[in-house]
Amino acid sequence: MSRREYLGIYIVKNPRTPIDRNINAEKLKQAEAIRAQREISLINEQYGFLDKAKQKMDFLAYFNDKLPHQDQKWEKIYKHFYKYVNGKCTFADITVELCEGFKNYLLNANHLNHEQKKLSQNSAAGYWSTFRGLLALALKEKYLTENINEHLDKIDTLDTRRQFLIAPEVQTLYNTPCKHLVLKAASLFSCLTGFRFSDILALKWENFTKNNMNL
Repeated sequence: MSRREYLGIYIVKNPRTPIDRNINAEKLKQAEAIRAQREISLINEQYGFLDKAKQKMDFLAYFNDKLPHQDQKWEKIYKHFYKYVNGKCTFADITVELCEGFKNYLLNANHLNHEQKKLSQNSAAGYWSTFRGLLALALKEKYLTENINEHLDKIDTLDTRRQFLIAPEVQTLYNTPCKHLVLKAASLFSCLTGFRFSDILALKWENFTKNNMNL
């Protein structure tokens, strides 16, 4: 098997001066060093050796790169983890002990925007489950060499009583004056669709499509 990688390193095609020849030689050395590093990395992956280059990579940067493809919950988990590790964490730092500490952090943490309000256990359980999903992804992509999830337990969720409005109550809400029309419209929209407040805040015009069905 072979692997090709374009480094963006270019040499002078027909070097005529000593300077050009020296530049070419230096660039070839750099390219060869990168090739050797890639070869070592591939051998480490094939035989299960520890890849020191990946171990030194920034885990927070890896986490942050995943955020655009996920929902808002991932961003909140990232901010909590960033706070927990004081803004510094490599893949080598990802150990069972560190992750267990983050689990305990979530069980005792406050909301990011409401620092006086503690995270519910169900929220902590959801955040923890998603974080473990990130660890599984990092293992699949071979940034981690150990399945840390095997040593981590989940956070149990608590049964909660969900409250909802019945039709007469929604009608009462509709008839109740409110000086903030946008807030009232969002509340009614939530009642009719079942969307959470965070879901409504995340809505954009491109999320809506026209329906040509005749009703």
